[in-house]
Amino acid sequence: MAKKKAFALRINQDILKAVEKWAADEFRSTNGQIEWMLMQSLKKAKRSPKKTKDETQ
Repeated sequence: MAKKKAFALRINQDILKAVEKWAADEFRSTNGQIEWMLMQSLKKAKRSPKKTKDETQ
């Protein structure tokens, strides 16, 4: 499993409320929703992170 790193995120209050609502609709945490959204954007841009040997096993 990939290591996770914590960091502070400054975000517009209205955007955060919209993400929180979307997360609740999808039965995800807000953090999980943001991670999912970022991964979708990376895939769309063909910039997904490369899987390491540990992750493929």
